Amino acid sequence: MYPTLSKNKATFIRQLGVKKHRLAQAAFVLEGKKGIEALLSSDYTIKCIVGTSSFFFENKNIVATFPSTMEAFEAPKELLSRLGSLVHNYQVLAVAAIPKPTEPHLPLMGVTLALDGIQDPGNLGTIIRIADWYGIRTILCAQTTVDLYNPKVLQASMGSFLKVDLHYVDLPGYLQNLNLPIVGAMLKGKRVGDFAFPDHGILVIGNESHGIQPAIQAVVTDAVCIPRYGTANSLNAAVATAVLCDHWKAALC
Repeated sequence: MYPTLSKNKATFIRQLGVKKHRLAQAAFVLEGKKGIEALLSSDYTIKCIVGTSSFFFENKNIVATFPSTMEAFEAPKELLSRLGSLVHNYQVLAVAAIPKPTEPHLPLMGVTLALDGIQDPGNLGTIIRIADWYGIRTILCAQTTVDLYNPKVLQASMGSFLKVDLHYVDLPGYLQNLNLPIVGAMLKGKRVGDFAFPDHGILVIGNESHGIQPAIQAVVTDAVCIPRYGTANSLNAAVATAVLCDHWKAALC
């Protein structure tokens, strides 16, 4: 039905697992049937889809939505599992274009997340999913934050990266120029249950190891903390984000 994936194309796809190649080619790989379905319904430009012959045969409803300008290739499941990062991806993957960066849409309304150097791909993907769950549409990221199109970020986001706008900015300078409350998650902050959350504002989540950098602490207008009742040294960044988002959103209801 479709031509067989060539060795050169397979090498190209495999290289997109590395950030420098993603940046050079302005492309990324998304794996799995559900992700591909969501991608096809999004504004992303899909360069090609690679699937097993059985995938194309058994999913004619998905195939019917393929753009006419998009390439499609067949590959055996053994090759598909080597091209991507998912251990059990035996069906399909897509290569899509990375959109050109855009400026955040102003004014920022409601809750906006700001991530100061989140390094773990699983954390970033989960935070994106949390933002989607709580209806948060904008995430500002320091340049030191892990790449959005890292395969593990995309996997952890469970498709929510398609619904949340994420922007990499000079975070200290950007926040300084906003006329909004900037709420920082900090150990010496006010207990989250006692804090009066504003209608609109920025929630800053710091790096997993070092917290919020001094340059951003300088522009934080309010510091909040999640009280500890046990003996753990810290909370996972994504878990802390979920707790704080829940309190903030509940305060607005």
